[in-house]
Amino acid sequence: MNPQAVVTGASSGIGLELAKVFADNGYDLVIAAEDAAIDTVGEELRGRGVEVDAVQVDLSSYQGVEDLVARIRMKGRPVDALAVNAGVGVGGDFVRDTSVDDNLEIVNLNVTSAVHLTHRVLADMVDRKEGRVLFTSSIAATTPGPFQTVYSASKAFLSSFGQGLREELKDTGVSVTTLMPGPTDTNFFDRAGMQDTKVAQGAKDDPAQVAREGFEALMKGEDHVVAGSVKNKAQALAGRVLPDPVKAKAHRKMSEPGSAES
Repeated sequence: MNPQAVVTGASSGIGLELAKVFADNGYDLVIAAEDAAIDTVGEELRGRGVEVDAVQVDLSSYQGVEDLVARIRMKGRPVDALAVNAGVGVGGDFVRDTSVDDNLEIVNLNVTSAVHLTHRVLADMVDRKEGRVLFTSSIAATTPGPFQTVYSASKAFLSSFGQGLREELKDTGVSVTTLMPGPTDTNFFDRAGMQDTKVAQGAKDDPAQVAREGFEALMKGEDHVVAGSVKNKAQALAGRVLPDPVKAKAHRKMSEPGSAES
């Protein structure tokens, strides 16, 4: 029987490409996303010769996570790999451009659902003494993020959460890896309302490449991987040594509304 992987946020972008990589490496899949496109993705992935259960579910809600967990458990099979990838962002001035609901949705999906789903799935992995978990964080985790403040903070949470869990689980047979991409050619910037920013108009990495690097790091049991361009790796390195105010000022030049014209 094939191993099984669960991938969230799998209807597009990095999540879709992660699902493809898992399928091409012989994993049956449970894929989840909030939009109906997940069913079409499921059909495409079945064409790669694996079993796919496509689940349309809102993971920003508690019940949505519980519904996904129920579907996973209904299959009666262990989860060999969990890719916690679903996420959302919003750009703009925190007070004047974004709503409370906008920002709480980021926390609910990027943070709360990640903790919730991971806790439910990880318990079985620990009992079996095997399994792999991949968190999609971002190089945004390495710096304060003006004009996407809650998003950047949510990615910093995932990075810290992943590293903490990895240390806790080091003697259990379960490994945790954090994927840290830079700007990637997905619909993220459109959904976040950031198309008039310098970062949105700049060079972006191929999501397929990002997914491959994430998968390879997961299989090797690495603690994290900064995926994509050399620029991403340089930014992540700078994030370790530069003072936060300096990093925040530099980030502002990339993320401030209208910065694409400057």
